[in-house]
Amino acid sequence: MHVGTIGFLLGTAVVVFVVLLLKEKRKMRDFFVKNGGPILQEVKNIKIFKKEELKPILKKSNIIGQGCFGEVYKGHLENQLVAVKKPINIDVAEKEQFANEVIIQSRIIHKNIVKLIGCCLEVDIPMLVYEFVSKGSLHDILHGSKRVPLDLNMRLCIAAESAEGLAYMHSKTTSTILHGDVKPANILLDDNFVPKISDFGISKLIAKDKEQHTNNVIGDKSYMDPVYLQTGLLTKKSDVYSFRIVLLELISRTKATYSDNNSLVLCFRDAHKNRRRASELFDDEIAITGDLEDIDNIVEIAVDCLNPDVHQRPEMTDVAERLLMLKRKRNN
Repeated sequence: MHVGTIGFLLGTAVVVFVVLLLKEKRKMRDFFVKNGGPILQEVKNIKIFKKEELKPILKKSNIIGQGCFGEVYKGHLENQLVAVKKPINIDVAEKEQFANEVIIQSRIIHKNIVKLIGCCLEVDIPMLVYEFVSKGSLHDILHGSKRVPLDLNMRLCIAAESAEGLAYMHSKTTSTILHGDVKPANILLDDNFVPKISDFGISKLIAKDKEQHTNNVIGDKSYMDPVYLQTGLLTKKSDVYSFRIVLLELISRTKATYSDNNSLVLCFRDAHKNRRRASELFDDEIAITGDLEDIDNIVEIAVDCLNPDVHQRPEMTDVAERLLMLKRKRNN
């Protein structure tokens, strides 16, 4: 081939490469702006990562979780073990709310809530970077592949500290934060079985003592407040209702399921209504004579959270305090 022809082809290839590179950079810049980059750059507690920084983590071999929401990858970033959440899809309304959701999470600093480290905005669907929590979810520990023995003290600690995390969201930040999808799969555990509330994909930031109406009810129906399910009205008491099912799962090690009319809830409610102990529903690991009174006290707290009258349900701060008192009593 003639030297001039080779030179022409090489020159053309370089031009095409440069054009594609500029086009890709422009596309990434557009994504950055659409995903709220200019706003999030001003948020102090959040790091904004470049697409290239996350690329080594986003490999199939690093996937630690996947479902209809997307995929979660485990990897090292800036000498820290992290979990990168890569959503599969997100609608226009959610994309517009993304910056707001990140700002919500940046305000949450609590030992019982998973810390958001940062995000990547240079992609069509923004990715979130969280601290990595080693033991996985409470769901996995209770029902899944990571199932391990748990005595009553451990279960009570998990319950009390999870309640503390939710109470913090509801009452101890500048604005009320509603989780909206409280369930064992969204409670992660570290090496010491300390629980951390996770997955704020549908969290809402609202003014104090207000309520949140939505036309698009999202979440796991097995744990969902019937009032929220029927009306789209999300309140602090919706999280309280969901948390009580977490309590019932913790002491029974039976998974709640919406498809069987939530028999777990009905069985506990029936036992309480007929003023009898629900001993036959307790997990064999903890159903020992010396613990029955304390387990009944946990059931009592859970049933109070079941009240169909939203206004009669306790606040999350009250639930946390009652569980903490029960924990202290056992320790003493």
